[in-house]
This record gives sequence, structure tokens and C-alpha cells, in this order.
Amino acid sequence: MSIYAPQTVEARARRTRAGRVVGVLVLLVGAGILGPQAFASDGAAEPVAVDVYAVGAGETLWDIAAARTEPGDDVRDTVADIQHLNAMADTALVAGQQLYVPVD
Repeated sequence: MSIYAPQTVEARARRTRAGRVVGVLVLLVGAGILGPQAFASDGAAEPVAVDVYAVGAGETLWDIAAARTEPGDDVRDTVADIQHLNAMADTALVAGQQLYVPVD
């Protein structure tokens, strides 16, 4: 025994419309559950004093960080701070680029 579903244009349109509605509802529910977690933080962060620095031709992130690192401190920590402040995925710079750098 088989079940027959009419293949009229109206029947297909109803199924397609219902599928879209269900899909949108699933996305909205998922966004409602997962969305707030995307913007959550571990708590209030301390404000950081920053300067704006314009990158010169041929400068590297290491050069900029080394010039701002106190003697005895690790330059890698300053590089990481600058990357975090500027949401940088890597250390690539372009001449003229504006960077936020931490104030000592």
C-alpha cells in the first residue's frame, strides 16, 4: 500500500512555505538560545588607557612593542596586548595603519 500525495502546484507551494516557516522558526529559537552567549563576557573588564599609533613604513609589531616595553618585561606580552586591543588575528601591519597601544 502506498500513500499518494498530490503533486499540484498549490500542494508543493504549501509544503515549501511550511518548510520555510519551520526553518525560520528553528533559526530564531537557535539564535535566542545561543545568541546571548556570543556577547557574554567573563565580567566587567578594567578600562585600559591607550594611545593611537600610526605604523611607519617597514615597522613590525615587534618593533612597536619593543619600544613600549619596560626593561625586564617580556616584549611578547606587549605584542599580545596590542593584538588584543586591535582584534588582530596575526602580526601583519600596513604603513599608515592606526593601532591602539597600551599606555605605560
